[in-house]
Amino acid sequence: MIVTAHNVKKNFNHRIVVDGISLEADEGDLVALIGPSGCGKSTLLRCLNGLESIDDGRIQICNTTLLSPRDIGQKIFSQRALAVRQKVGMVFQSFNLFPHLTIIENLMVAQQVVLRVDKAQAELTALDLLRKVGLEDRHDFYPGEISGGQQQRAAIARALAMSPKVLLYDEPTSALDPTLVDEVLRVMKQLDQEGMTQIVVTHEMRFAREVADRIVYIEHGKIVEQGPPAQIFTNPQDERTRTFLKHFL
Repeated sequence: MIVTAHNVKKNFNHRIVVDGISLEADEGDLVALIGPSGCGKSTLLRCLNGLESIDDGRIQICNTTLLSPRDIGQKIFSQRALAVRQKVGMVFQSFNLFPHLTIIENLMVAQQVVLRVDKAQAELTALDLLRKVGLEDRHDFYPGEISGGQQQRAAIARALAMSPKVLLYDEPTSALDPTLVDEVLRVMKQLDQEGMTQIVVTHEMRFAREVADRIVYIEHGKIVEQGPPAQIFTNPQDERTRTFLKHFL
């Protein structure tokens, strides 16, 4: 397994947000995390990427183990979290592109600073990835000059520029006009077909049903139910899952 979380717990101000979650993702899997807003999905994702420390449990991702800083010390945790982020890309709902840089510069900067790639090679990689997501004709535009869907596709391309082993998405379409959602989901489907490991927090149930290898339903910081889409959407075993899905089906 390329991603393993075991009994992960996270508290904020004495409030349990992630409460003993365990899950796995094999190489090439697309795992969809679903559940009501505020149930801990996004926090779990940030823990997987080392953006939040965990209070208990263990995360094994891309051969790096994350434990609580209480157990291994803040310095070691920070070193391991950095190692994780060099192998695990993150796509946020708010795009997080640098507004003062063109789209191609957004893709080049991390390659040059983090990977120490020279400018010419970084530009070649950026152009190839923009072509992949259908934005080669927007390479010299600034983020504010393109649509939200195009910005999100650029954000995915920027994450891919770091050659990640795993991509994590935190509701990547929630900030988009409904007419722009499909253009982002098409890129994610393409990456799934190419074998990219992806873990997606999403409210796009049609996408989850059609593309995901496994659905994980979370409520109040706990996994209520998980399984293949056919089981979760057709014959959910838990009443809480059935109640949640009624809003979408």
